[in-house]
Amino acid sequence: MSTTDVKTEKSRKVREREALEYPHTAPEADGSVVQLADGLLWARMPMSGSLSHINVYLLEDHDGWWIVDTGLCSQEISNLWLKIAESVFSEKPLKAVICTHFHYDHAGQARWLSEHFKVPVYMTHGEYFTMRVFFSRHQELGGPDQYRYYQKAGLEDSLIKDIFRVCSEDPFIIDGPSSFIRLSEGQTLNIGDRAWQIVIGNGHSPEHACLYSEQDKLLIAGDQLLPTISSNVLVTDIEPFGNPLACWMDSLDRLDGLHRETLALPAHGLVFRNIHERTAQLRNHHVRQLDIIRKKMLRVTSATTYQVMGWLFRRQLSPMDQILAVGETLAHINWLIENKELTLKTDENGVNQYSKI
Repeated sequence: MSTTDVKTEKSRKVREREALEYPHTAPEADGSVVQLADGLLWARMPMSGSLSHINVYLLEDHDGWWIVDTGLCSQEISNLWLKIAESVFSEKPLKAVICTHFHYDHAGQARWLSEHFKVPVYMTHGEYFTMRVFFSRHQELGGPDQYRYYQKAGLEDSLIKDIFRVCSEDPFIIDGPSSFIRLSEGQTLNIGDRAWQIVIGNGHSPEHACLYSEQDKLLIAGDQLLPTISSNVLVTDIEPFGNPLACWMDSLDRLDGLHRETLALPAHGLVFRNIHERTAQLRNHHVRQLDIIRKKMLRVTSATTYQVMGWLFRRQLSPMDQILAVGETLAHINWLIENKELTLKTDENGVNQYSKI
């Protein structure tokens, strides 16, 4: 990326941040809470890496508390929940756990919380069983199907081995709770004096549950709407020809149907307003990514997934980042194939080659 391109990108990100309103200061990721509204608290759990935290929310009911998302599976996070229990659940007990989706920063503590506090876990059907499948697939890490997925993408064998090594060392892989209560699109959870409607999104995960209070214009958004980063929209080896980007765009359209004064409570970053501005920013991000591929494809006969990934991610990537980048690159490629802009052929080495139609 040229110096001019870097400056342009930084300037755009500044404009995007300034287009949103951030009315609340975040709590520290130490068991502290911030009150956002009557019966609605915001806490943070620490994470390593660039994200640094996940936001979790506590909803007060007449006879107890519900929590939305859990943090990673670690003793540190368990201890923070015990600290919160002492300060928040001392008069009313924890009543239920809601996981917006299966990713382990959101559901990592679900089993421990369920067993320790003897409460049910609420998830969508798609998220619960995807969590179980991913745990099972992790036990078979490096198998022939998984290897072919990366080999077809054009990754060298040494890089594929690095990816499998890093995945095998991941300390946060979870099996999840042994049972769940299903959340579904349009369902209403009456918690205290507030009615929360379940709004389903996908693309980032298969059946992501957001919670929307129309009366108070509040949206617990999980990863479906973040203020400063775009959630990873990726293809996996389980569904290599999927089109999650189309699902993601449809989900942004669904969020555009919510009231424009809605306060968004995201899983990462600050609580913010101007959700329609943010959905437009996210939509435009993916349009720019698609346009990069379109323009580059005019200059080449064909390209592999790995080559296209280099066009979209112009920085050094760790093995874990490579997993996300390959999946997101395929999401854009598959969108272009679905829309009859690219065609796929497999070369004599078993590597997928994409060409402009």
